[in-house]
Amino acid sequence: MRFRQELADELDEALLAQPLPADAVASLARWLADPDRGRRYAQGTGAHGIDYLPSSWTAVEPWPASLADRSVPGPRTVTRGDVTAVAQAASRSGNWAEAFVASQVWGYGRRGYGPGRTRTVLDHSSDGQVFTCAVSLLRREGAVVAYEKLNRVHRLGPAFLTKFLYFAGLVLPEAKGLPPLILDVRLARVLRRHATHVGHDAGHDWAAPIAARIWRDGGWTSHRYDVYLQWMHAINGQLTAAVNGWPASSDILELALFDGAWTPTDRPPGAAR
Repeated sequence: MRFRQELADELDEALLAQPLPADAVASLARWLADPDRGRRYAQGTGAHGIDYLPSSWTAVEPWPASLADRSVPGPRTVTRGDVTAVAQAASRSGNWAEAFVASQVWGYGRRGYGPGRTRTVLDHSSDGQVFTCAVSLLRREGAVVAYEKLNRVHRLGPAFLTKFLYFAGLVLPEAKGLPPLILDVRLARVLRRHATHVGHDAGHDWAAPIAARIWRDGGWTSHRYDVYLQWMHAINGQLTAAVNGWPASSDILELALFDGAWTPTDRPPGAAR
């Protein structure tokens, strides 16, 4: 069907008005209680780590001194807490390019194309000034405006620019508006399925193709990021009230959905939940 913005807006409105169904809340509660999955993050997501090869990043500058020595062979682990520490140092020094590199190391992990793509982004970042500018926008105008700025950078893309914004937001409590969160393809696919179900439950037989367009696998607009942040923070508030011990910080929901804690099941339009 032909895309119509008014239908997308109607689907967004329904999505933002609808709390998570009981089965989703139960699935997320089980994830948080599981000692091998969510329980380790009940006090914060800082320990969530990713393996990477420091030696593969030798051509990338600036390199954060607090990350592993790149002359040391073999894999190392970088955690969200490690990247947050680099961002905290950047908030004092103003060297946000280092925080960007740290966020990309964590984001790419052992994927071999990560260093090359990061170098390409840095080459188009005006010596890191674009990251400083984005942080200034995050402080003054909020995550959505900062997203729009970074979304213009060659070869960066939403999934990786939101990693940088997420870590910057963690150390900038004075930033305006909703705190930034990571949006990647796994999160978008959860929202695509859930929005389809919400739309069908509201009687919209056009929900599936519209949801597939607006929650596609990449290229999300700043408006889409705004809807994502509104939904994530609202749903995390629902979980905080409904699930014993669910953390107040919405990055736990991002991690849970990324980890597959809840995936909306396929069901025909109008089927009972």
